[in-house]
Amino acid sequence: MKAVTHWLILGTSVTLLCCCAFSQGNSYLVTPSLNRIVDALEQAQAGVRPAVSYQVVREYRLSSSRDTRSDSEVVAEVNFRTPAKKDYTVQKTSGSDRGLQVVRHLLDHEVAAASNQDRMALTRDNYDFSYIGDTTLDGQRCYILALRPKRKETDLIIGRLWVDEHSSVVRHIEGELARSPSWWVRRVNVKVSFSEVGGVWLQTEMEATADVRIAGAYTLTSRTLDYRPANDVAAAGPSIQPVRHKP
Repeated sequence: MKAVTHWLILGTSVTLLCCCAFSQGNSYLVTPSLNRIVDALEQAQAGVRPAVSYQVVREYRLSSSRDTRSDSEVVAEVNFRTPAKKDYTVQKTSGSDRGLQVVRHLLDHEVAAASNQDRMALTRDNYDFSYIGDTTLDGQRCYILALRPKRKETDLIIGRLWVDEHSSVVRHIEGELARSPSWWVRRVNVKVSFSEVGGVWLQTEMEATADVRIAGAYTLTSRTLDYRPANDVAAAGPSIQPVRHKP
């Protein structure tokens, strides 16, 4: 179904955005001003952009709430080349051909968007921010900020952002696309998690669920299976460093 393929161009837009458990609580530290938090967030985003090329292997799973015949799995190798280039290779697929079609469209969009990340960045140029509170996420204290896009675009998200209190990097983001990618899709909800892998701050997990008219809900998940720098890719061949996930 064309509508199912179309909405998936969504998740990666936010990736440039797995549900992580967190516990809400009262802040026991002095909270800096919102301006200071956003200043640090913008600086951190610039600082985590890799200075060297690297490679990741991702596993994608597509599932339907109504039709298990659509279920599928795709494993793809994605190469990030500095300063702002990407390419990918599909390693294996199983299940419905729809999953491969969706992932190819997703990765094509990610490759095309690599040279224009500023338009999707979590900055004042693209968003209005407001402070919600603080919490502990995976053992790290985080500020929670509300996100309100300044434009209605499919590359932006209405939702919440978890910012590491100490490093100011983004640990988690979730919400709804500011604009639906097509008439067929009522809404698209996304959740994306990030962590440090091999000294590089990466998207490690993503979940995107689309409410498609007539067809029902479709969910695409992805997780990073492996990572290694480009020099290691050339020297070591197919062996790569695994990324370990919590059960």
